[in-house]
Amino acid sequence: MSESVLIAAELADLEPLGGPYRMATTRDYITRPALFAQNITRVLNLSRSYAYQSAGYYASLLAEARGHKVIPSVETILDLATREGYARALPELEDMLNRDQARAGGEAPPELLVFLGQADDARYVAFARLLFDWFRAPVLAVTITSSPSIEAAADGGQRLRIGRIALRPLNRLEKPALERFASALGTHTRGSWRSPRPRVAPRWSIAVLHDPDEALPPSSVKTLRYWARLAEKQGVEVEPIRRRDLARLAEFDALFIRETTSIRNHTYRFAQRARAEGMPVIDDPVSMIRCTNKVYQWERLTLAELPTPQTISIRPATDLTEVADRLGFPLVVKIPDGSFSRGVRKVDDLGSLRSVTAEFFQDTELLLAQRFMPTHYDWRIGVLGGEPLFACQYRMARNHWQIVNHRDDGRAIEGGFRAFDLADTPREVLDIGVRAARLIGDGFYGVDLKETPEGVVVIEINDNPNLEHGVEDQAGKRAIWLDLIRWFTDRLQR
Repeated sequence: MSESVLIAAELADLEPLGGPYRMATTRDYITRPALFAQNITRVLNLSRSYAYQSAGYYASLLAEARGHKVIPSVETILDLATREGYARALPELEDMLNRDQARAGGEAPPELLVFLGQADDARYVAFARLLFDWFRAPVLAVTITSSPSIEAAADGGQRLRIGRIALRPLNRLEKPALERFASALGTHTRGSWRSPRPRVAPRWSIAVLHDPDEALPPSSVKTLRYWARLAEKQGVEVEPIRRRDLARLAEFDALFIRETTSIRNHTYRFAQRARAEGMPVIDDPVSMIRCTNKVYQWERLTLAELPTPQTISIRPATDLTEVADRLGFPLVVKIPDGSFSRGVRKVDDLGSLRSVTAEFFQDTELLLAQRFMPTHYDWRIGVLGGEPLFACQYRMARNHWQIVNHRDDGRAIEGGFRAFDLADTPREVLDIGVRAARLIGDGFYGVDLKETPEGVVVIEINDNPNLEHGVEDQAGKRAIWLDLIRWFTDRLQR
């Protein structure tokens, strides 16, 4: 199990924190690396100064060189050294600051302290979390000003502005603030200093990002509990986290995202943070970008000479009559970043084509039109680390042409399924599925294919594919989940 250490200029600076923490001076951490060569993976740098080339600066620099996860990182120190360094974050931070203010009301403080993602003023919880998301630091001091708000000019409202964001050394905190920091430290390190349990201590910890309220999650809570029980026997601890837990991510060794991913929501931010922390992550941000966009996939599949349905890209000025002449009716229109059969329409005539494209062009500048290839089922080949993990057939929803029928009343009706042993899966389906996934990366992908009279074709490559106990693992059983655990542990051991 990884260990953490708090470092400060003098041990006396750390005494008020109490707690079961390993402590050391900044000087010892810099000059006596052998003391920290075993087990230490996390460093909380509480030095008195983070100025360029100071001891505090070098402590963070050397922590990164030694492979330790350090707060604050050198990048954070440099970003916060000048306003230009953190200017890119100000629009988003000020928006959140004003949202918190609008919810809570009252007068804003001239200065707000944020301790490891927790604000000293309870009205600004969301802002504090977002600030820590941007700049992971022990203590941040934010000066707040106000100016006339154009948005609220009608009622003479004021908009809060951020005057400055600065690192605040621990030794400059008054007693109440120091006590608040000690409390935040206990929360932040909860995953690092767990009490011993009456079982073998886990070697690794994997955070699983999930939303128990999601209608169509890639894995259900029941399934994740099943995987957690198997992982525990392998010396791996699996802990569920939610979108509000971004500030805790560095407590873990790896991340498995089991919410529907999007580069426009928090799942992408989690993937980026995990990558920045050097953590193995499924799905990584590059895979999310590549799989989210069907235009990218079509280009990659075409260049790799893998079979796909006949496809035409459509822009607002495209001659739709020509598209219809080339593909024939019915045909399928897709937005680039749809998921779970959303953003995909089958059209039967030119009028419907014009109507659907006009609707979709409200949100995107590019669409895909594909030849309609009806089948009774789609193949899904699960690929992990460039190797096949499972094979499953998904049947079309009853009286529908897709495997999921999103009804107007909000319900999602799914067809049946049948899982196959890899040895019993048609060789062409398996080979093309693996080749397609390898175009994306080394993570976990679900490749959708169709068997047609003209041969096997790739429909799309999904990051974040479904993996449900009793469905995709019906043939492979426990071996599928053990392979998934091994994917993480192999990378952690490296």
